[in-house]
Order: sequence, then structure tokens, then C-alpha cells
Amino acid sequence: MSQSVTTLKTETRTKPERPKLWKVILLNDDYTPREFVTAVLAAVFRMTEAQANGVMLTAHQKGSCVVAVYTKEVADQKAQDATDYGRQYGYPLAFTTEREE
Repeated sequence: MSQSVTTLKTETRTKPERPKLWKVILLNDDYTPREFVTAVLAAVFRMTEAQANGVMLTAHQKGSCVVAVYTKEVADQKAQDATDYGRQYGYPLAFTTEREE
């Protein structure tokens, strides 16, 4: 009588890790007109006028405000685009990024 041995092959799959997210933060300044900040938020971050106005007012009152959350590359690019937009018109408008916890 012959005996057969069966072995099971197990396959390990690694679950892809979700990319870390980064916050784009608007920093308040005392020189950039509110209307200009609202226009930049609408253009770069595709916000409605009401949303952009809310973000601008929060940054104005608290000193800074989270605008949106993206992957690092997108967050860095959006922050740079928005900051450059202000510089083009001579305003010290500034956006930065910070890793989301």
C-alpha cells in the first residue's frame, strides 16, 4: 500500500499600506486681502466661495487653518501653487504642509 503525503502551499500576501496623509495649512498674514485669499482657495483647492470664505476667516481668527488633506506629493504641490499665486501678485500669502497624525 502506498501512502501519499499532501502538503498545502500557503501564500502570504502583504496588504499594501495606505499612503500617509498630509495637511495643507493656510497661514494668516496681515497684508494679503481677504478677497484674494478666497480667490486662491477657490482656484487652487476647488472650493466654493462659501467654503473658501470660511477657511479664510478661520485662518484670520486663529492664525492658521487646515485647508485640505492629501498625499504628500499632492499636498506639497498644492501648497506651492497657492503660495506662488500670492507671490505673483506681491502678497506674502503662505501655505505649508504638515503630516497628519
